Amino acid sequence: MIKSQDIKKGTCIRMDGKLYFCIDFLHVKPGKGNTIMRTTLKDVVSGRVLEKRFNIGEALEDVRVERRPYQYLYMDGADYIFMNQETFDQIPIAKDLITGADFMKESDIVEVVSDADTNTILYAEMPVKTNLRITHSEPGVKGDTATNATKPATLETGVEVRVPLFINEGDLIQVDTRDGSYLNRVKE
Repeated sequence: MIKSQDIKKGTCIRMDGKLYFCIDFLHVKPGKGNTIMRTTLKDVVSGRVLEKRFNIGEALEDVRVERRPYQYLYMDGADYIFMNQETFDQIPIAKDLITGADFMKESDIVEVVSDADTNTILYAEMPVKTNLRITHSEPGVKGDTATNATKPATLETGVEVRVPLFINEGDLIQVDTRDGSYLNRVKE
């Protein structure tokens, strides 16, 4: 059990039979009345975000989570097969549990978060930035750079992103895995 005033960002709690991660919290002391904790919680399974208030001293059921690096090996049907970097055990993880799955290529390392008590996988997370090569892109037109113009480009994972006109086929770029936005060109 954990007290409501001990909730921090990243704390995992079980409430109404569901698991929630704390995204944000605020200690609120109104002019009169008791101090409360205003939290923003994210449902682990559905990804739904809700705001919840707790009275100070309220007991909550906390969940001990483990974060371990896993290496992506290959895709088997609808599941992605990962290998534990420490024990070399292989586990399947469904695509909807992986954030940034569209930008994942073989041998990438992801962080897998699991419930330490039941060993169930809660979710897997790609690093925020990843380097990918462009496999197809239309050539940019010279002198067409008066504004921040972009063009579509296909990455080695098959995902299409918007890139600046000066990016060419075969270039290595850095992509934000949360929203698929172009960050910069990588020097080789």
